[in-house]
Amino acid sequence: MTARQALAAGLSLAAAVSAVSPAFAHTGGSTGFASIVIGRNRIRYSLTLWPATMPPAVGEDLRLTRAGHDASRDRLLGVIRDKVTLVAQGRRCEAGPGLLLPPAPRGDSVTFVVDFTCAEAVSDLLIRDDLFDVLGADYHTLARFEAPGFSGQFAFTPETRETRVTLAGAGEGGRGTVSFFMLGIVHILSGYDHLLFLLGLILRGGRLLSLLKIVTAFTVAHSVTLALAVLDVVVLPDRLVESVIALSIALVAAENLSPRPAIPRRWVVSFVFGLVHGFGFSAALRELGLPRQGLVLSLLGFNLGVEAGQAFVVALALPALVLLRRTRWEVPMVTSSSLAILVVGLVLFVERVFL
Repeated sequence: MTARQALAAGLSLAAAVSAVSPAFAHTGGSTGFASIVIGRNRIRYSLTLWPATMPPAVGEDLRLTRAGHDASRDRLLGVIRDKVTLVAQGRRCEAGPGLLLPPAPRGDSVTFVVDFTCAEAVSDLLIRDDLFDVLGADYHTLARFEAPGFSGQFAFTPETRETRVTLAGAGEGGRGTVSFFMLGIVHILSGYDHLLFLLGLILRGGRLLSLLKIVTAFTVAHSVTLALAVLDVVVLPDRLVESVIALSIALVAAENLSPRPAIPRRWVVSFVFGLVHGFGFSAALRELGLPRQGLVLSLLGFNLGVEAGQAFVVALALPALVLLRRTRWEVPMVTSSSLAILVVGLVLFVERVFL
């Protein structure tokens, strides 16, 4: 493979990745934030969605709803009443007509409210979320539960559609942690910007100890800032975080093209930019405003899920890279891949800074 062919391959791959991926890729698909406030025999379910992250048809309905289009509003409220099921003491609660909260002055989110009426006082509540059937398989709902003397959280995904809340006790806290673990896996596996950064770091190889340092430094760094951001100890503007994440991808790829990259010291680069990536990971949780009760377990579950997904990707990539280094294709493939990663990083940087 000649240098010209490597360049062409790299640019083609970059174009393909850019064409199929959204600018804000770390979110792991579209996210809705639900608030479930449990009263004596009434439950208020609120769902906040963002048009830009939804499938085209749903996104258009959300934009029309925000603009005051009654038919679009009623259609989406009907989806919530049909796809969100609340069952108290074995009997399904009845959904009311629903309403739309006044739009926030900033941002483009839309918040729907549906009141459910249960036949008797709620003590044992089963919650089922089937919104994925309409909003897409990459959608997930981050839900917060509130009741007198109780609060909790759960991540609804296509694989974890149900949870049970027992108001007399602690509810299914263990399942809540597992749901956030699964959310962490989905988040990293669908967050191609984080994966491109990690791939760029290990692409030029090095000794096993160097690779271990790189991965460990990235893990420790983003775990620290993920916790700090979710706990609101340190919060950076999302636009700044997104832009620096894109820049980190481009810089690591550019160094791969250098004749003598500083492989042994790459763990330092991994740690520094890993701090920024941690703020990116936190976006999926911070917006939910998770209550302090159970927050540590939810945060731990999410972070462990991120690590599990990251370990899976590295376990797949490393053997392939080892085999590649035994062939004459190593230099052309590393060059073309680094060029592709560099172009994607620069495109994302421009999008996130100027668009």
